[in-house]
This record gives sequence, C-alpha cells and structure tokens, in this order.
Amino acid sequence: MIVKQLEDIIGSESDIDTDTWRSFRLLLKKDGMGFSMHHTVIKAGTETYIWYKNHVEAVYCVQGNGEIEIIDSNDVYPIKRGTLYALNGHEKHKLRAKSDMHMVCVFNPPVTGREVHQEDGSYPLVEG
Repeated sequence: MIVKQLEDIIGSESDIDTDTWRSFRLLLKKDGMGFSMHHTVIKAGTETYIWYKNHVEAVYCVQGNGEIEIIDSNDVYPIKRGTLYALNGHEKHKLRAKSDMHMVCVFNPPVTGREVHQEDGSYPLVEG
C-alpha cells in the first residue's frame, strides 16, 4: 500500500514549478503502479503549449476555470470544476487558465518525476 500526503511533496524533488504550471508528482514510475498521477496547478493568466507524443494523459479539474484548444482542429473546450478531458490521440494543445486550475493528471507510461516540457511541448521518455 502507498500512502502519501501533499504536504510532504511540497518543496521536495517531486514538486516541479515552472512559469505556467506547478506539478506535485504524487505517483511516479518508481511506485510501480503502471501510471503516474499528479496534482498540477495551471497558473492564472497563462497559456501553455503541450504535446504528449510519448504519453497519453487524462485530466480532471477540481478547481478553477480556463480552456483547452486542440491545435490541429482549432476546437476549444471550456474547463471548469468537474471537467474531464483525455488526450488519447496525442493531441497537440494549448491550456489557458483564467484562474488557477487545479488538475488531477494521470499519465501512461508513468513519468519518473524529473520530466519538464521540451521545446516541442512533450515530455521525453526518461528511464529510471
């Protein structure tokens, strides 16, 4: 059994803070679950380009609001508390936060915890 507290992750190596988002990596590859799970805050007033070409991701919004734009289709979907979206087709997208958006994110394959977005918007596949 695995039990973790958010307060123990804050300020640790599993707390990744960037200009547009902050991710608390709750479950990682080393935990052996076959997926990783994060509590990510998309910062208010920001836009982030993302392309998970090496991962699929499901995201559930627990607080805040904004939108996701799918690049290839120009479709825009509102995000608010209770919204789920799943990037099962490796969609290139932009996230825009009107307020801080608290998101629960699940990745497959799981991330190690050291990843940050590359220039093309993706996470690299990192061993370990």
